[in-house]
Amino acid sequence: MFERLDRSRTDVVLIVDDVPDNLSLLHDALDEAGYTVLVATHGEAALQRASQAVPDIILLDAIMPGIDGFEVARRLKAQPETSHIPIIFMTGLSETEHVVAAFAAGSVDYVVKPIRPREVMARIEAHMQGARQARQARNALDAFGHASLAVRVSDGRVLWQTPLARKLLQHYFDTPEAVAPLELAAWLSQAAPRLSKDLAEGLAPASAPVWAVNQAGRRLSFTLHQPTGEDEWLLVMQESSDQAAMDALSQEFKLTAREGEVLYWVVKGKTNRDIGDILGSSPATVKKQLEHVFAKLGVETRTAAAGLAMSRVGQLKVR
Repeated sequence: MFERLDRSRTDVVLIVDDVPDNLSLLHDALDEAGYTVLVATHGEAALQRASQAVPDIILLDAIMPGIDGFEVARRLKAQPETSHIPIIFMTGLSETEHVVAAFAAGSVDYVVKPIRPREVMARIEAHMQGARQARQARNALDAFGHASLAVRVSDGRVLWQTPLARKLLQHYFDTPEAVAPLELAAWLSQAAPRLSKDLAEGLAPASAPVWAVNQAGRRLSFTLHQPTGEDEWLLVMQESSDQAAMDALSQEFKLTAREGEVLYWVVKGKTNRDIGDILGSSPATVKKQLEHVFAKLGVETRTAAAGLAMSRVGQLKVR
């Protein structure tokens, strides 16, 4: 009676409802169509099953004892491992305020009780298609070792991230897993609208916007690529090390390790204050170290030091 449009894989549907008749009706229809069906009869069970099984879509009753569906949805969207799962609310509440509350909690759609299985199946398939495409894109990024994440601009929430992206964010920033670092979120709130405007006007930017952070000789850059949904943007991260260039400078000009670091950041165009912030020292200390660098290079200015360094150490590239 009910037939899926795509039988290339078994999709998992989690039904959350405390009314046995609704569960039985939906379960039979979904099972007949070839879906794997999981069931939860209250909010706590829904959160636990969703975290363990990570279903492809969730049908969620709005009104339940204990934790209601709206709160369940908010918690699911706040967890990185479940934030990407489409949620369809099942509700007997059709007033505007309840519909608005459902979407505000993170749902992609809603159906009104009494449930009509054919309508539910059509909505599941429509939303599953979009989720499937997003999942395939994330899997491809994972397979090729890309550190990527999607961030919602309005509140800085991380909607999904690849394992490598999660590892890098944890290493460089002391922020909750589901939230973008404040500096990144601030940059994104400015860069995304500009890029969105250019794309809407058919203007191809000369280069994608990039924001970066430096830490102990390593650099983590974030490249803004494209929107993945309304108010959502894809960022690709790349880590690079400055250490090889610093070592080359130290060896070429017989500098100490710290002097090599100072010269490296001079080539990058950093001021003494900037270099002090990066290396954890005062601008006065940086000035003294730079005087030693000038003496060893036989130059008198920052510009001359940078020019000599770039001409003698070919692998030194300003990014």
